[in-house]
Amino acid sequence: MMRIPVAAATAATFLWLLLPAAEAADSPAAPPQTSADTYRELDLFGEVFERVRSEYVETVTDEQLVEAAINGMLSALDPHSSYMNAKSFRDMQVQVQGEFGGLGIEVTMENGLVKVISPIDDTPAARAGLKPNDYIVEIDAEPVLGMTLNDAVEKMRGPVGSEIKLTIRRESRDPFQVTVKRAVVKIQSVKSQLEGDDIGYLRITSFNEQADSGVKNAIKQLQAKAGDKLAGIVLDLRNNPGGLLDQAVAVSNDFLSQGEIVSTRGRHSEDAQRYNAQAPGDLTKGLPMVVLINGGSASASEIVAGALQDQHRAVLLGTRSFGKGSVQTIIQLPGHGAMRLTTARYYTPSGRSIQAKGIEPDIIVEPAKIERLAVSENRHEADLPGALKNTDPNAGPPGHGKAPARSGDQGANPAPNVPPGTTPVSQPGATDVDASVMGTPEDYQLARAVDMLRGLALFGHHAAAQ
Repeated sequence: MMRIPVAAATAATFLWLLLPAAEAADSPAAPPQTSADTYRELDLFGEVFERVRSEYVETVTDEQLVEAAINGMLSALDPHSSYMNAKSFRDMQVQVQGEFGGLGIEVTMENGLVKVISPIDDTPAARAGLKPNDYIVEIDAEPVLGMTLNDAVEKMRGPVGSEIKLTIRRESRDPFQVTVKRAVVKIQSVKSQLEGDDIGYLRITSFNEQADSGVKNAIKQLQAKAGDKLAGIVLDLRNNPGGLLDQAVAVSNDFLSQGEIVSTRGRHSEDAQRYNAQAPGDLTKGLPMVVLINGGSASASEIVAGALQDQHRAVLLGTRSFGKGSVQTIIQLPGHGAMRLTTARYYTPSGRSIQAKGIEPDIIVEPAKIERLAVSENRHEADLPGALKNTDPNAGPPGHGKAPARSGDQGANPAPNVPPGTTPVSQPGATDVDASVMGTPEDYQLARAVDMLRGLALFGHHAAAQ
C-alpha cells in the first residue's frame, strides 16, 4: 500500500479511536431528493442563520455560526465525523507524526461526557493513573456536559508544564480529582524486550507513522539477542487506540506471508478495497505468536488482531476488544481546516465486521493482580493456653521449615518470575490492565501468553524428536 504524506495530501485515511458508530446503513433508505428539495432546505438554513445573526441575545460572528453549523452537521452523522479548524488540523498532523503537546490521552464523547479510551504509555495521563473507561466530568472545575468533544480537547491542551485538574468518574468509585501536568508527548510506538531468553515481547502503543519501522527494528533486535533460542513472539495490543490504516496493514504484513489482511467497503461498491500480504512477508519465519488484546484495543489494533486471528497466524488472548469497525477519511478544506468523515467500514479476512461487537479472543484471560498471600488468621497449637512446649533442641521457631506447596506458592508457581508466596488475584468486572503493570513480572496476562508459547515450543520439540 502506498503511504500518503499527511501534510501534502488533500485526503488521508485514518482509523481513529472513537466510540462505535451507529449503523446508519441499517436504517430505511430515504427517498432521493430533487434539486428543488435541496434548495428549500438551504433556504431554511439561510433563514435560521439570518435570524440568529440579527436577533440572538449576544453578538456572534459569521465564522462562529458557520463553524458550529458544520460541526453539528457532521457530529449528527456518527461520533467519528467532525470538523477541524485550521489549528485543530495542524495539531492532528503533529499527533500522527508521533510528537505533540498535551496530556497523552485518547478520548471520545459519550452521553455528553468525555470518555477515556486509553491513556498513552509514558505520558502525563498514564502517570496520573487515568484508565480506559474513565469519564471526565469536569475540566478545571468546569462541567463537561454541554461541551463538544473539540471544546473539551482544546481545554485540556495548554502550555507545557502547566497543570490541569480533571474530575473523574470511575465505575464503583465516587468522583475524584486528579491533577495532571501538561508535557510534550513523545510517543515511542513500539517497545520490546526478551521474556527470559526465549520469548520476544513487542508492545505497540499506537499506530502512528513510526509503528511499522519500530516493529521491524524490534524484531531484528530480539533475533540478535536471542539467536536460535527465540521460541515465540508476544504482540501486545492492549490499550492501543489505533491510528493509521497503512500502518495497521504494514504491521500485519510483518507477520503474514500471504493472504488478505483487511478490506474496506464504502457507500459505493466500486470503492471497495482489499489489502493483501506482500513480500517479504513474515519476518519471524513462522514463530508461534500470541496477541494480547483488551477493551482498550481499537481500530487499527483490531485490524491487526483480526487479520492474525482469521489467518490462523496467532492465538488471541485477553478480553474482548473495543469494537470500532469504521474508517475515517481526513479531507482538507483549502484555506480553512479539514473534515473527518466516516467513509467506509472495514472487514477482517473472513468477512467479519467487528463494528460495535469487537473481537473475541481465542482464550479469555481477565486481568489479575499478582499479590502476596495474606497471612492466615487460623490459630495453631502453640497459641493454645497451656500447650506443651517443643523440647526438641533442633526445632526452629513456630512456622519454621518447608511448607507444602499450595496454589500460589513457589511449588505451584502461577506465572514466570512470580515471587514465592504470591498468587494472581482476579479483578471482578475489569477488562483493562493497569498500564504500569504491562510488560512487568506482575503482568498476569503476559505471563499466561509466555506460558503458552513455551508449551508450544516444548510440544514442537517433542513432536520433532518423535
